Amino acid sequence: MIVLRSILFNMVFYANLIVQMIVLTPIYFLLPRKKAWFVPKNWVRSNHWLMEKMVGTTFEIEGLENIPEVPYIFAPKHQSFWDAYALLPWLSDPFYILKRELTWIPLFGWYVLKQRMVPVNRAARGKAMTGVMDRTKQEMATGRELIIYPEGTRRPPGAPPEYKYGIARLYRDLSVPVVPVAMHPGLFWPRRKFLRFPGHFKVRILPPIEAGMDPDAFLAKLVEVTERASDELLVETVKANPHLPLPPTAQQRLKELKAEGRA
Repeated sequence: MIVLRSILFNMVFYANLIVQMIVLTPIYFLLPRKKAWFVPKNWVRSNHWLMEKMVGTTFEIEGLENIPEVPYIFAPKHQSFWDAYALLPWLSDPFYILKRELTWIPLFGWYVLKQRMVPVNRAARGKAMTGVMDRTKQEMATGRELIIYPEGTRRPPGAPPEYKYGIARLYRDLSVPVVPVAMHPGLFWPRRKFLRFPGHFKVRILPPIEAGMDPDAFLAKLVEVTERASDELLVETVKANPHLPLPPTAQQRLKELKAEGRA
């Protein structure tokens, strides 16, 4: 049954993306930029509904009160394609620093450019990267939120942390708070797999780390608070969803937490 539901969900998920992108394109490009967020945010909400009804997966968000009213960096754990889009409805006017090649994709790239995402040539050095930082500062000066995944790529649940120093540089240069986010969608929407598993999980938005710390001290604190919350949620999620097939990384981390008396 899980295989069948997963196949049907994946088919409907991508069909929903294509249909909404085509049908709502005139509305999206006629609306002012910020109001046009209605279109992708509506798509996200429809995906949450589809995942609940077709797969049986639900979630809740804790800590929305921790989101600052000033510009900030939103720094979630990254485990799944789900967390690349799922929290957009709860953010005011977010933007990403993303590969410039994504802006070349027909239609999708036009959506990205309208929202003034910041494209980057990963092979670029020096002046080009300075331009990326200048653009990022310009966007944040208008009150926007920058979404950055501190580990840079999707990591399986329970995997040892591999935080990149780039977020510490951004924290230093932008002088804004960083909001850590812990969650385990990768237990329900595993990376590089088509299976989707039913159950319930939490997204935990943590108190912001205020601007002004030494970058090294900031990075150490970011890792500490995020991983502590991530461990707590891993234990909670597995207890609440005993049917879940756990990846080896999650199994190993649970053994470590049990040995430490934390599970």
